[in-house]
Amino acid sequence: MIKKNDIYTCEITGTTHDGSGVGRVDGFALFVPGAIVGERVRIQVLKVLAHYGYAKIVEIIEPSPARIESDCPVSSRCGGCTYRHMTYKQELAIKTEHVRDCLYKNAGIEMPLPDCLPSPLQQGYRNKCQYPVSWKDGRLVFGYYGKNSHRLVPCTSCRLHPPVFDEIAAFLCDHLGRLGVDAYDEIQHRGLLRHICLRRAETSGQIMVTLVVCGDALPQEQQLCRDLCAAFPQVCSIYCSSQKARTNVVMGRHCRLLWGQKQIYDRLCGVELGISPLSFYQVNRQSAQNLYQLAADFAQLQKEDILLDLYCGTGAIGLGMAARVQALYGVEVIADAVQDARDNARRNGIENAQFLCGDCKSAVDYFAAHHIEPTVVILDPPRKGCDSHVIDEVCALAPQRVVMISCNAATMARDAALFCRGGYWLEKVQPVDLFPRTAHVETVVLMSRTKKMKETGDSRESWD
Repeated sequence: MIKKNDIYTCEITGTTHDGSGVGRVDGFALFVPGAIVGERVRIQVLKVLAHYGYAKIVEIIEPSPARIESDCPVSSRCGGCTYRHMTYKQELAIKTEHVRDCLYKNAGIEMPLPDCLPSPLQQGYRNKCQYPVSWKDGRLVFGYYGKNSHRLVPCTSCRLHPPVFDEIAAFLCDHLGRLGVDAYDEIQHRGLLRHICLRRAETSGQIMVTLVVCGDALPQEQQLCRDLCAAFPQVCSIYCSSQKARTNVVMGRHCRLLWGQKQIYDRLCGVELGISPLSFYQVNRQSAQNLYQLAADFAQLQKEDILLDLYCGTGAIGLGMAARVQALYGVEVIADAVQDARDNARRNGIENAQFLCGDCKSAVDYFAAHHIEPTVVILDPPRKGCDSHVIDEVCALAPQRVVMISCNAATMARDAALFCRGGYWLEKVQPVDLFPRTAHVETVVLMSRTKKMKETGDSRESWD
């Protein structure tokens, strides 16, 4: 019987979706953070549940050839990175295997997968960070939450984003601390400063700063803006966001411009995009370009195609494809994002794009009323995946091809299975790494009505 605090020796035979190694003692599964497949380790049990437990490494008896020394002193405690103890090649292999497992477990689909496409950058790739702040030893400190917790791990030098982010956060903590600003305490629900949010447009170098407060304002706001911009001339936009709710949602619903321009501007897939504090924008621009180009290739766009971009946000995906099609229709439920998408189309002189504010059902009704028949649909849903009614509505539109971009392999597989039941064939799945050293992986999926499965009982056997 496995007991808490007991020490065992086992071999690591698998990896969980969040990067922990999996070992077994007398058939009982134990999840071991920091362990790599193929390693023989001595472990101490930390927690025992009915069918599995958790353990920590006491000693690595036989290390994996993929093991490397972590280059971050807080990587074992911070909830950001997962794979700093292994080679990037091993990380990519794990991500490919995770997508394959999700397809089999969630959709019953077995198919060969190409290797996960690597990110051009493995360090300094993040163009956005959201630092929680806390009060420690009489001063404001910033960092990241520990894994599966809201315990702040101070981190003054993160390798995932540009060094200037850490410098700006340190400046703000020092400046605001001297003004007597308290850090927010989520348990007591008091204190003013909750988060320091930073965004950087890679091609222009412009930086946006948003200070999230549990209140309405900060002391001496205009002096703060002058001092910050004098120290960091690349800061072009400073906002204050009021978030008074007891919630894990970082930003408030509205942001107040304190200084500078309303947006910063970046280029993605040849399109200039305005980025606001609440805009969705991929955090890894160079890898996102590869992701969106792959989606366009999967879509096999022709000049006569009518392209429907669902969950279009500010239009980043569809606008990059607009020149290849007869017409682009973007659909998004967030009104501010729709306005940003329209502004982005206007800014780039794109005249064959229309953006609709509403859900998928509203779009279907609009298309029926105007006799529009989309031939290709692009979907980029949130982590929870597509709502089932969205899949039903897309299948009712019967486009020739559906391309889905997903940041969650489990919901991707679930949704792909629903599309297959709706008359589509899963043709291609390509994992893409947008978040090196973390457990996240993107996928691009092509589903088509042009080929149909034979009733052979084998989900990948042959074509009609």
